[in-house]
Amino acid sequence: MTIVCSIAQPCPVALFISDLHLSELQPRTTQAFFDFLQQRASQVQELYILGDLFEYWAGDDDLANPYNKSVVDALRLLNDSGVQIFWIAGNRDFLIGAAFAHATGLKLLPDPFIASIGNHRITLTHGDAQCTDDTAYMAFRQQVRQTQWQTTFLLLPLSQRKTIIAGLRNDSRQAKSTKSYDIMDVNAIAIDDLFAATGTAIMIHGHTHRPGRHESVDCDKQRVRYVLPDWDLDTKVSRGGWIAIDTNGAIKRYDIAGHEIP
Repeated sequence: MTIVCSIAQPCPVALFISDLHLSELQPRTTQAFFDFLQQRASQVQELYILGDLFEYWAGDDDLANPYNKSVVDALRLLNDSGVQIFWIAGNRDFLIGAAFAHATGLKLLPDPFIASIGNHRITLTHGDAQCTDDTAYMAFRQQVRQTQWQTTFLLLPLSQRKTIIAGLRNDSRQAKSTKSYDIMDVNAIAIDDLFAATGTAIMIHGHTHRPGRHESVDCDKQRVRYVLPDWDLDTKVSRGGWIAIDTNGAIKRYDIAGHEIP
């Protein structure tokens, strides 16, 4: 698929996705991702993946897994075509490391990261660090993001790590069933603090699975926060999408079918 650009319809230069939660149990979602890479991402200069591309990642020594290899190969093909790929870790795949980056050709970014695209300075983040009302999750996040914890965990056999992760995912599902939606959303003060720390007026993040565009004003300065959707084409109601920035700097949201969202 070739995107036709014009003065009235400028070409996108960067695309943003997050929260695809890819796994062998999600074949339609996986195929939609491959289609997206071939038909959409191949037409731009940069692709930003803002976390949780995978349902889980147990370590880079799982690269040889046939399913994981299929995703890695698709990303490598995109990279080799000339598209720069950038990655910010999510809460499900924060164990992605240098071997994965080397295999795919992508660049690992810190969270948060300030990107300069289309005359904009944009704060990019997964979004989980701003869910500060969920104190139990924040304590867990602080533990597992420590270098020493990750080093010790990655020394365990791969099969044992996967068993532990499966248990953690089950615990997470049970915990979410008792938490309010507000607790699991980003905290307004945490978002304001991140805007202030980065000095930007635009933010893009995922994690919450609540896609939208949120405007606010601080000291007469307008701020806009874009939230990416999660992807799921394996249930009755398909969902997903991406954000694009074009050559004129316009920021647009698209649903999984490629239709622009007003």
